Amino acid sequence: MVMSRDQNAGRSHSMKTDSSSFERVEQIKYLGTNLKDQNSIQEEIKNRLKSGDACCHSVQNLLSSSLLSKNTKLKIYRNIILPVVLYGCETWSLTLRSERRMTAFENRVLRKIFGSMRAKVTRGLRKLRNEELNDMNSAPNIIRVIKSRRIGWAGHVASMGERRGVYRVFVWK
Repeated sequence: MVMSRDQNAGRSHSMKTDSSSFERVEQIKYLGTNLKDQNSIQEEIKNRLKSGDACCHSVQNLLSSSLLSKNTKLKIYRNIILPVVLYGCETWSLTLRSERRMTAFENRVLRKIFGSMRAKVTRGLRKLRNEELNDMNSAPNIIRVIKSRRIGWAGHVASMGERRGVYRVFVWK
């Protein structure tokens, strides 16, 4: 697969060896990540969020259970749902739109965990605001987790030797 932002790049390329030939494809799935020839990460982020929604739906009974503490529900979120969403996030280049989508996903899950709150004036139930969710959740938000993982990955690549291809791309040699 030829990856480029240019739509005409690699149209006529095919690879042949002595005994076999490989056809040109527009996308492949490698280690659970969809790679496309347009080199856009937005589709991958969308797919990760869909997988996170499916994972969240599979543990929905646990997140809405009154038998589990909020602390246990947060551990379920951090240890089961979040790794599904953040798989491969070290290489993502986030746009403001994708950051908002990730934050909206996180807030949706946290609302399931924390439930609703009683309004002081009307004594009815109301939805928690984003600021209240952030105050109730002691862990760093999803965007900070992504950025810290990216910094960790950059440090790992920086410590590689000059012979490694990833390092050469990192320092642009």
